[in-house]
Amino acid sequence: MKKARKLLRIIFGRTAFVVMSLLLQISILLAGFRFLSHYMVYIYGGFTLLSAFVILYVVNKDENPSFKLAWIIPITVIPVFGTLLYLFLELQWEGKIINRRLRENISDTQPYLKQNPRYMEQLAKTSRSNANLAAYIENSGSYPVYGSTNVKYYPVGEEMFEDMKKELEKAKRFIFMEYFIVERGEMWDSILEILERKVTEGVEVRFMYDGMCCLVLLPYSYPKELRSKGLKAKMFAPIRPALSTYQNNRDHRKILVIDGHTAFTGGINLADEYINRKVRFGHWKDTGIMVKGDAVTSFTMMFLQMWNITEKEPEDYGRYLRDPEFFYPPELSMEGFVIPYGDSPLDQETVGELVYLDIINTARNYVHIMTPYLILNYELVQALQFAAKRGVETIIIMPHIPDKEYAFLLAKAHYEELIRAGVQIYEYTPGFVHAKVFTSDDEKAVVGTINMDYRSLYLHFECAAYIYRNEVIKDVERDFKETLAKSQVITLEECRHYPWYKKFAGRVLRLFAPLM
Repeated sequence: MKKARKLLRIIFGRTAFVVMSLLLQISILLAGFRFLSHYMVYIYGGFTLLSAFVILYVVNKDENPSFKLAWIIPITVIPVFGTLLYLFLELQWEGKIINRRLRENISDTQPYLKQNPRYMEQLAKTSRSNANLAAYIENSGSYPVYGSTNVKYYPVGEEMFEDMKKELEKAKRFIFMEYFIVERGEMWDSILEILERKVTEGVEVRFMYDGMCCLVLLPYSYPKELRSKGLKAKMFAPIRPALSTYQNNRDHRKILVIDGHTAFTGGINLADEYINRKVRFGHWKDTGIMVKGDAVTSFTMMFLQMWNITEKEPEDYGRYLRDPEFFYPPELSMEGFVIPYGDSPLDQETVGELVYLDIINTARNYVHIMTPYLILNYELVQALQFAAKRGVETIIIMPHIPDKEYAFLLAKAHYEELIRAGVQIYEYTPGFVHAKVFTSDDEKAVVGTINMDYRSLYLHFECAAYIYRNEVIKDVERDFKETLAKSQVITLEECRHYPWYKKFAGRVLRLFAPLM
């Protein structure tokens, strides 16, 4: 009965309305093309010329060649539909407005994200190449490098969930939360109960989640319900019944900030599968970190930059810095360097991809990766292959039980070319890997929200922390080895015996992967 009611809510709810509206718009477009087909003799030449100009524009556009190829094919094969679709999407204005607002917010937060020259000097003395990377991240998004920061690593969501609750209970001034997926259940209900109590204690709570949740997981009016409980709540980019590229840029970040002194990030969303209270694809292997110290300021400002995209009143950013009277426990290790950073799909700066490429290209002994998806462009394939060919131990852990069949087909389309070059690929046999983790040479690590696929690298708002010579790196690497022990190696022989129709499907999907 419960499942039947849920199905009826989906059928007669907003999700069905959105889907039907989109299908109606597509039908109108197709009907328009059909109508035009009667006059194709007269206008085909015009569209052929227009297609040629569009292709010339695409070829000369400053973007990834994979995206260019994915567009050139439909424009060439179906010039009328392909050309009009490209022009329709290219002329969208919502993304430009969001980008302008985000740039303004980043500019407003710059006074609070000034680089401490002492940390940069220390990093430069330790490693010139890492200082160069830090300079790039600061120049691209105003995210400085920090010392005086403690990082705790969580190899599973269950452990992080317990610490999230403990830290939330300690909140005195404010709580900021920004998540991609929220679903009612043990995890979210427990956190919401704490947030409601904290509001009554005078703690300011801001909660923002991605609008994709309104399709199935939460009612469209859920922010209003949360506001009635005293929380400041909103959806980022609610799904609307209109064809738009704006709706393709999702907020994939996971950020929790408490009083400006403690922050959490990683792959862990607010739903029960992330803490293995609900089984979906076997054991859910996910990771995250808790950050305490100076670097929390970047996560605070990162949240406020996104929150204020839709706000009209000016923000007093200085109110949300760490209280100067707050002191961290003396037993916390504050060694090494931490760079929290965000990545926007609207600024033409692929920070997430370039940080990954820097780690791969500068690795001396090993680079170890956990990722749920492996949908790679030419640059990442070449970097991974070259690392393996020059003797760097290059290992990737993937899920054995996928959550999306098309993504698994795409990943397997890369297996053989990587393995032939010496890259080792393992699949986590107990279930699904949702972790987004890099470690290299016992001195570098990245933990965050950024998958190795086109959506994360080019289409989503993302965040992560680059960690250098911090004690936590040994914990990240230990977890990688323990996960590797539970995984099975993929051999060339297995790749060659993979069903031909799945190979073919994967190769076809690779052609359109940038647009998926």
